[in-house]
Amino acid sequence: MLNPNFTLLYVDQPLRSAAFYGDLLGCAPVESGPTFAMFVLPTGLKLGLWSKHTVEPAFEAAKGGPGGGAELVFTVDSAEAVEAAHAAWKAKGLPILQAPVAMDFGRTFVALDPDGHRLRVYFPEENA
Repeated sequence: MLNPNFTLLYVDQPLRSAAFYGDLLGCAPVESGPTFAMFVLPTGLKLGLWSKHTVEPAFEAAKGGPGGGAELVFTVDSAEAVEAAHAAWKAKGLPILQAPVAMDFGRTFVALDPDGHRLRVYFPEENA
């Protein structure tokens, strides 16, 4: 069973957004840079702030979903689990926006739900 545990918001300026969310949440990000920042909340939920200018695959409102853009992220325990989820979701007919690929943060792919919301499955690189 996959459990979503990570929300990504596409933002204009991750450092500015990190300052805002740091003040709002009362904690510092565990990672912060010009293209990405991340908070790990006491509940275990991760909140990522990814530059809408550098997100991969590129965000397009018509393809990426409603609103300002976001992803529901499912962290898995191996690169093989990424491949297995991709195969299972593809077999269910989910549109695949990004096939499995190695990125700087780990192995990942992106599918779409029936409303066009992005669903990312990934294996964090630090676990590789």
